[in-house]
Amino acid sequence: MSAQPTTLTTKRRPRKSLGQHFLVDARVANRIVSAAQPTATDTIVEIGPGNGVLTRRLLEHAGRVVAVELDQRLAAELPARLGEPPNLVVHNADARQVSISELAGAGQQYKLVANLPYYAAAPIIRRFLESEQPPDVMVVMVQREVGEAMTAQPGALTLMSVATQFYAKASVVAQVPARAFRPPPKVSSTVVKLSVLGRPAVTVENVSRFFALVRAGFAAPRKQLRNSLAQGTGAPTETVSATLDDAGIDETRRPATLTIAEWGKLDAVWPPDAPRSRSS
Repeated sequence: MSAQPTTLTTKRRPRKSLGQHFLVDARVANRIVSAAQPTATDTIVEIGPGNGVLTRRLLEHAGRVVAVELDQRLAAELPARLGEPPNLVVHNADARQVSISELAGAGQQYKLVANLPYYAAAPIIRRFLESEQPPDVMVVMVQREVGEAMTAQPGALTLMSVATQFYAKASVVAQVPARAFRPPPKVSSTVVKLSVLGRPAVTVENVSRFFALVRAGFAAPRKQLRNSLAQGTGAPTETVSATLDDAGIDETRRPATLTIAEWGKLDAVWPPDAPRSRSS
């Protein structure tokens, strides 16, 4: 019989309106900290500290922990709950809107650790990856399906896969069962580590135009690339076929099979007068 998870008592009842599921499994918290590898010189930005189960462990290793908590009650109570640690700073703010430079310090390096509410995970991850001051490392708890998409390999890529791996090397740290939280969510979770690249995985002339094309390519992911791109961009099928040929990509492949490098090649040869999305 497997050992029961070590749990830590929560102090506040989670609020459904904020999608709160408090981590109570100490072993999972330890795995997250181990993946982040905080040191005495590190600034850790933690999103969604909740009752501080993970925060407490981060404070033991990091030089400074900057906790961002949307729940005003939890934000106000967190320092006292953890014994007023001198290396803790708490911001009662929405991670989708808060100034990143104010959290980490303008131009300063930092790591990000987060137990993200499912409804806000994608925009928060995207915001930090795309910012002018991205973290060196992100260790995030997300819904399992999101984690699978973030770490997928060619053959199973999605738009989220490309959007993540364009900026970072993604790997799975741990699979987390629902019983690791209070209350238990209806889905399982995954801890993902994102080692942020010094520069994007491919060089493109315009990032927004690149992703407009990728988004169009996944408009009909089960169709052949020729048809999916034609549907997503509004460009004539003949134009799409000729452009795929110029890029050296078989037009009968599915969007999920293209590597990020191949998306970069397609972006480079896409005709300047051809639309990249239905709205362009």
